[in-house]
Amino acid sequence: MLEKLYFENKEKLANKYCFTLNILNFVVLVISALVCKNKINIVITTLLAIFIYVLIVTIKSYKKFKFSINVFNCIKYDSVQIFNNLAFFLIFLFGLSNALEYGAKYAIALNFVALITDTQWDAFAEISTVAKIDICQNKFNYKEHKSNAYKLLAILFIAMIVMFVGLFGFYELDLKITLIYFLIEFMNFIIYPLYIIKTCYLQLEWSAFKTTSNKIIASILRMFMSFLKTPFCTGIGQITSLIYQFITINVIFKKYYETNLDGTVISKSANIMNQNMESN
Repeated sequence: MLEKLYFENKEKLANKYCFTLNILNFVVLVISALVCKNKINIVITTLLAIFIYVLIVTIKSYKKFKFSINVFNCIKYDSVQIFNNLAFFLIFLFGLSNALEYGAKYAIALNFVALITDTQWDAFAEISTVAKIDICQNKFNYKEHKSNAYKLLAILFIAMIVMFVGLFGFYELDLKITLIYFLIEFMNFIIYPLYIIKTCYLQLEWSAFKTTSNKIIASILRMFMSFLKTPFCTGIGQITSLIYQFITINVIFKKYYETNLDGTVISKSANIMNQNMESN
């Protein structure tokens, strides 16, 4: 629903819905936790409140519309993300079960880092949504998107540090192990914008099939690394996949496109054609 509103340039309404949803989620969760003793009842009450709100917003937003579906466009816009979600299921199924075999101190550290970074990843991953919207509306600027991505990262990093310091004392954590997991995540945050923005552009403007195929290879590499007999197998897989995507996407992008000084992206073949026409 939010992405629909973003594509319709209704950011203020989308932000209003998002803010209300999160406030509702927090308030109902806290109140139900204070009133109810049963954990299942707490979860059900919170999810029910969210479901009702989402249902109301959906009905209100869609009103009357003619339903249609374009399979090709669905694959073109979301093929990378669809396969990425499927791959994550296998990666974490095997990777986490492997990492957790090494004892409680690794399990606690891994879960603690996930606690303070997963929400940040949910927010940070939306830089690809913004990129897709601008590409579709022919106002994509690579330098602007990269700059905004790192501004967002600065805000998210401050939040991670605050959560790290504030929550560290509540868990029996090994500082060294926890910092290793955290630094691996931070490395991914740093490099992520350098290939995901270009991935979005290649997916929509070059080839959805070839871009998705490249993502499949990266996910397979990450999955194989999750079988390594080490408590840091998930992190090693993450870094391996990251380096592969960073190199391949930038090589492909440089082969077919170039970025002007003002940040606009142009096709090299179109640029050569224009130069030939001018010379003629």
